[in-house]
Amino acid sequence: MDRNALHDGTLDGLTPLESLDLSQIKSFADLLHAMRQTAFAGRQLGEAFEILVQMMRDAETTVVLTLSGAMTVAKQGRIICELIDRGLVQAIVATGALMAHGLTESIGLTHYQYDPTMDDRELFAKGYNRIYDTLEMEANLNNVERLVREVLDHNAPEDGVWSSARFCRAVGRRLDELDAGVGILRSAYLREVPVFVPAFTDSEMGLDFSTWAMSKALQGAELESLTPEEIYQAVPSYNPFLDLQEYARLIGRARTLGIFTIGGGVPRNWAQQVAPYFDITNYRIGTGMKAPRFKYGVRICPEPVHWGGLSGCTYSEGVSWGKFMPPEEGGRFAEVMADATAVWPLLMKAVFEELDRQG
Repeated sequence: MDRNALHDGTLDGLTPLESLDLSQIKSFADLLHAMRQTAFAGRQLGEAFEILVQMMRDAETTVVLTLSGAMTVAKQGRIICELIDRGLVQAIVATGALMAHGLTESIGLTHYQYDPTMDDRELFAKGYNRIYDTLEMEANLNNVERLVREVLDHNAPEDGVWSSARFCRAVGRRLDELDAGVGILRSAYLREVPVFVPAFTDSEMGLDFSTWAMSKALQGAELESLTPEEIYQAVPSYNPFLDLQEYARLIGRARTLGIFTIGGGVPRNWAQQVAPYFDITNYRIGTGMKAPRFKYGVRICPEPVHWGGLSGCTYSEGVSWGKFMPPEEGGRFAEVMADATAVWPLLMKAVFEELDRQG
């Protein structure tokens, strides 16, 4: 190393860091601005804050919120409601479990802390379903089933075929009529934000939907004498491709695209694959549509990239699939490797403050 050739970061145009001075912090937004000038996960969160503010202030941007993990059981549901109520997201893609557990809160029911002195066999016998350190009561899910049954008994699409988005709208309408409390699907219905659940059958709602269809098909049968082969013949009138096409139409109308991802899994990939979907439609069918690319992306997920799974893959990897604009074309992305329950509330409090301050 030539000591006479050592560079100075300022002369090379590098960004200097700044020590966090809490005495100068007057708000959550101030804190996130300051954390942007620090390091590690703190800087990641500060970068996410700045990109989210820019994305959500851009009136031309259609923002897709993707949700996985037990966020409603973890009591993050009101954050989602506020994002919807403020008009900051235009579509939601979620797991069915997250929506089902959110329904228990929407109809006035409660989740509980897990008592680690209780054995899991004891929990099962008492009707407590454990989700890490939190309990969902089986009785709650029975109440959700009654809501699902009521919605299906009194509603039907014009063509008689359900999709997850159609079903979520119907549930949201019913929640608004019941007026038992705030709820994601209620807020989404009121703001006309579509909610897509790609893996619908992988959820309590999907199982409720299926048992409702079977009960209709098996009316009058000697139920106790039926075999699984006979019982599981009934199939609901449900077509997931209605969701795929509705989402593609929504994205096709967007001028600019942003995605805000909590967790990963099916919701993240299903939401992102719309860009390759346009590409292969043009290639295989001969259409001439402009393929969309996400310009903004923020995700909060503790999954490391080196496992090779979709949940942990970087936005840079997504560029190789044509899902995102590369940075040189304007793409702006932030990835926060953390438990969402630890950083999401802080992040959104800061974002809401900043948006309110800027008007």
